[in-house]
Amino acid sequence: MSSRNGGARGATETYQGFTASTALAGCLQRVLVDLISLHMTAKQAHWNLVGPNFRDIHLQLDEITASAREHSDTIAERMRALHAVADGRLKTVAQSATLPEFPPGEKSTHEVVDLMTDQIQHAVATARAVHDEVDGEDPSTADLLHVLIDDLEKQAWMMAMENRGR
Repeated sequence: MSSRNGGARGATETYQGFTASTALAGCLQRVLVDLISLHMTAKQAHWNLVGPNFRDIHLQLDEITASAREHSDTIAERMRALHAVADGRLKTVAQSATLPEFPPGEKSTHEVVDLMTDQIQHAVATARAVHDEVDGEDPSTADLLHVLIDDLEKQAWMMAMENRGR
């Protein structure tokens, strides 16, 4: 009897399930570091926000933080389920995340809306960029990306509307 990945199983070997290719693991790692960067950046913005509509945007930034954190956990756990190693270390995130650097210091609510909309859109762009490759190898994992993209695009839209009509 052979396993799904091609090798023969011995009497004492247990079925290991689907194993991600290096390419699939790399795609998921790209998404993971951007999500970690997004949730850390949203918290940075949350702490240093000033100006009109402070409370609403402050709370909205908490929602973005929670969403990015939840999605990063989902992606990392999916990587582990596929026998890939998730690397969320600070050094790895700092070296490989694609989101623009968030500026230091206090930021006005209007600045934060534009900056965070851009941050979210970058994270979505990464998920979209890897989607087809992921879907080609593992449609189940692509389904997780669909949920992530849908949620983050909604977050970007809701954030962007704060400055609409200014």
